[in-house]
Amino acid sequence: MGDIVAAVEETREPVLSPIDRVSETLFGLLMALSFVGAVSVAETGRAEIRDMFVAALGCNLAWGLVDAVMYLVRTIADRGRRLTLVNSVRAAADARSGRSQIEHALSRAAAGLVSETEVEAIRRRIVEHPFVPERATLGWSDLRAALAIFVLVVLATFPVVLPFAVMQDVGAAKNLSRAIALAMLFFGGLAFGRYAGYGMWKAGVGMAVLGTLLVIAINALGG
Repeated sequence: MGDIVAAVEETREPVLSPIDRVSETLFGLLMALSFVGAVSVAETGRAEIRDMFVAALGCNLAWGLVDAVMYLVRTIADRGRRLTLVNSVRAAADARSGRSQIEHALSRAAAGLVSETEVEAIRRRIVEHPFVPERATLGWSDLRAALAIFVLVVLATFPVVLPFAVMQDVGAAKNLSRAIALAMLFFGGLAFGRYAGYGMWKAGVGMAVLGTLLVIAINALGG
C-alpha cells in the first residue's frame, strides 16, 4: 500500500503517466475520426471540408476541457478519500480498529499480499506522522497535468483532419486520413502494450482493430 500519508500529500508522478498520455491521445483521435468518417466523397466540397475541420476542432476543444476538469475532480476526490482514511486511522480507539480500517481500504489483490505486521507498520507511520493536511488540495503539478490532457486531446485532431486541408481530392484525403489514424492507433497500442506488459505488436494491432470498430459504432449511432 505504501506510505498513505505521503500519497495524500502528492499522488501524481510528473505531469502524466505513460498510460494517461496514450489514453488521452487515443480519446482525441477517436473523437476526430467520428467526424472524418461522416465525410461523403461524392457530396463534400471545400466549404463542407472547412466546416468539418472547425467542427472536429471545436468538439475536441470542448471534450479536452471536460476531460481536464474531470481529471481535477477525480484527483481531489481521491485525495479526499485518502485523507479521510488517514484521519480515521489516527482517531481509531485502538490499534486493531486502525488496522481494520486500513485493511478495508486495500484492494482485494493488495489485501492478499500484505501481512498483519505490514499493516501495523503502515498504521504506525500514519499515527506517528507529524503533519497531516486539514483538507485535500490541488497543486501546480495537477494543473499542469490537466493542461497536458487538454493539449493531447486537441492535438490528436490535427493529423487526422490535416489531409483535408492540404489536398484537393477528397477521396484521397479521406484515405490518407484513415491511414494516419490507423498508424496512430497502432503506435498507441504499442505504447500501451509496452507499459502494461502485454505483447507490444499484439496490442498495437488490437488497438487499431478496436479503434476501427469504435469509429464504426460511433458513426452508426450518429456520433
